[in-house]
Formats: sequence, structure tokens, C-alpha cells
Amino acid sequence: MIARRCALAMVGIALGSAAAVADENNDLHLIPQGINEPQAPAPAATEANQRIYLEDAAVVSSLRSGLLVPFPPPAPPDWQERLFLDARKQWRLGDRLNFTISDRFNLRAESDLPIPNHENVINEFREGYLSWQPLDRTYLDLGRINLKSGVALGFNPTDFFKTRAVVEPLSVDPTVLREDRLGTLMVEGQHIWEGGAITIAFAPKLYDPTAIYNNTNLLSVDPSLDRTNANDRFLIKGNVAVSDDFAPEFLLYRQGNQTSLGTNVTESLGQSVVVYGEWAGGDRSSLIDQALRYGRLSGSLPASAPSALPEDPHRHFQNQLSVGASYTTQSRITFNLEYHFDQAAFSRRDWNNWFRIGSANAGSPGIPGELWYIRSYALDQQEPISEHSLFLRADWVDSFVPKLELIGFIDTDLYDGSSLAQVEADYYLSNSWTVGGLVVADIGRKHSDFGSLPQAASVLLKLVRYF
Repeated sequence: MIARRCALAMVGIALGSAAAVADENNDLHLIPQGINEPQAPAPAATEANQRIYLEDAAVVSSLRSGLLVPFPPPAPPDWQERLFLDARKQWRLGDRLNFTISDRFNLRAESDLPIPNHENVINEFREGYLSWQPLDRTYLDLGRINLKSGVALGFNPTDFFKTRAVVEPLSVDPTVLREDRLGTLMVEGQHIWEGGAITIAFAPKLYDPTAIYNNTNLLSVDPSLDRTNANDRFLIKGNVAVSDDFAPEFLLYRQGNQTSLGTNVTESLGQSVVVYGEWAGGDRSSLIDQALRYGRLSGSLPASAPSALPEDPHRHFQNQLSVGASYTTQSRITFNLEYHFDQAAFSRRDWNNWFRIGSANAGSPGIPGELWYIRSYALDQQEPISEHSLFLRADWVDSFVPKLELIGFIDTDLYDGSSLAQVEADYYLSNSWTVGGLVVADIGRKHSDFGSLPQAASVLLKLVRYF
């Protein structure tokens, strides 16, 4: 058993070691987000740390009718209006001491919320922590930290602190969700040496598991530590430079009584292509069992209710994998193509059972709700609902005209061909103003992953003022 698990871990490493060696300095701009080797934190606040802006966003959505599996009330809103102040600030308190904060204050209105209501005011306290450098190349952080891991863009198996952290997103782009989510209250230490680095983090349990929030029962002004600190969590990860441009990362993660291993690798192929891989594995039960067990534990589902879908409570060694490549054209378009695999997620048989049982019990108040709860749990955990998927993303800077950026992605379920697609455009009027918009569509037939969702499409328009 141990040999089999070690072999699985080495699969991810092999993804990068077989690639040809390229000049590192020429290829740094090609590396996808999150792949760069660890760098020492800046001794003082940088321009990127000082982002403060006011944004108004209006969203109109088109909802489906006649779903095969009825969506439990309340239905998603068909319009939203959001006005928020977003701040990311860093202060230098001393030669070796910094303080960082990240927060978003929201005023919101939508079709399913009365006015006035405490739900009209939401504060998202994302980060707030002290950073101390007791020794050269040694760093200690304490507070609420958004600790990110992983080299892929669409799905990050090694991003262990992503669970339950996303609050009221305006975009469904995974790269945006990584930045705008809640951090976890923790202590984190890092030491960097020539050719490598090691990071150790511990997050304590402060709350018992709570029910999954929806957009009509969010906490108003609350740090929401119940979302991020419901388990004792421990992470250790190390980065080792095997060669000039190959530095694999290895991770060991512990949550409660569950241990996971992980690795991240990346390699340049010439001046335009970067290949990368991300793997995590550990003893887990299926997504169905995880969701139903969590629902009963948090009181969202009756403790004695029978399972709507067949579940296997036994733990098995489950793998998660993202492998991909990025390609940058001479016209500054970057494409990322990734394959995602989550062994614990829905198989073809699970999907068939979900639709068959849900449509046969459409008039039952309990079974459709339980089936949709499983999918809500996967979204809350930021885990794929389907076992196999394909992700394609494109980012075009200065597209057609200067200062216009176009970003689009499509996430396709390989079982049924249904897709989630988003296209976003931002035009930078000046250093102080940006106007933009995005379109999101769930594409597919009724008997499919994305085609079964209650929201068919949405359009967002936004105006941003930077300070």
C-alpha cells in the first residue's frame, strides 16, 4: 500500500522532469499564476499592496424553468446591485515588521432580499496579519492569511485552504476566486535558503462545523471564522531546486484525522510554452458521503434521513490531478489548457443516479433538496462536482486597442460535454477609472452537469474608481 501511494506521488514529479531545459530568465513571464519559486517578502509595502477602489456592479440573470430535478427554494436572484469598497493595504511598522489587511465592505440589493435588511450590508474580512522577520530569510506571519498553493489555474488539488472561503463572488473565474476569498486564522513560518524554501502553517479549530451559507443568510459584519477555522489544520511544504529552472514543491497536509500528500511541478519548453502539473492524494470517502455526512453533522440534513444516492462511508486512497500547459503568442495572448481529475467526485453512474432519482421524486420535498445539497457542498468546498473535466483559459492584454483586456475561460464536463463559460472585458480609461463587464453562461442539455443548473446566463456591468 505504501509503495503504491509513493508511486502515485511520483507521477506528478515525472510530469515536469521529462521536459527540455530552457533559459529561465527568458521564460519567467510565461509561468502561470502561482508557479514562481518562493521569493522573500518585500521589506516595505509595494504598489500592488496598496490597492483601494470603489466598484459598482449590476447583474441581470436568466433563469431556467422545467428543471429535471427541481431546485429547492429560494430560487437564485434574477438581478443584483452591488456597491463595495475594496481595500488591500500594507504598513511598515518597523525594519522587520509589517501589517497587512484585506477587506471588502458591500452594500447590496437583489430580487430576493427585502430593503432594509441586515443582508444589505456585508463585510468580508479577508486578511489581517502581522509579518515579522526575526532573521535574514526567515519570516513569521500571525493572523488571518489567505494561504494559496498550486500551479494550475482552473483547479488546485494542493490548495488545501480554499474550502468554504469564497463569499458572494462577482466572477466565477478560479484565478479571481483565489484572491478574493477569506483567509484562515493561522500562524505561518517560512525559511528560504539558496536553492529551496520551507513553509509551515498551523490553523486551530475555533468552531464546530456550521451550515452552508446561501446568499440570503450571510453574516452581516462578522469575521466568519466558522467557515475557515472549523478544524485543526497543519501544512508543511518545501521547494527544492533540482536544476536552474526546475524546483518541484512537496506538501504534507493534515486536517483532523485525515492526511494528504501533494506535489507541484513546472517546466519551460522553449520561449513560449510552459507545462505544469499538480497532484494531491489521501484517504477520503466519496464526495457524496462527505456531503451527506457534513449536512447531518451541521444540522442541514436530518440525522436519520436515508441517503438519496448510494454512498460508501469507507475511506479509500483518492487522487486529485491538474495537468496543463500555457502558450503565449507574440501578440500577448496567453492560453492555458488543463485536464482536471477528482477521483472522489461524481462518476458517470453517480450522474445517472442523480438525475434518475431526482426526476422520479420531483414532487418530494426532501429528496431533491438533498441531491442539490451535495452539489452545494462541492461548490462550498471549491471541489469539482464531476470526475473528469477540461479547462481552457485565454488572457489577451491590449486586445484590438491599447488598455483593453479580454479574459475568457470554458470549463467542460467530459462526461456530457456541458460547460461553464465566462468572457470578461476591462477597459482602463485612466489610472483612476475602469469600465468593464462579463457574461457567464451554463451551457448544456437538461440532462447534464451545467445544463441542469437553475441559472442559464448572467450579464454584469461594472464601473471602478481607484484611489
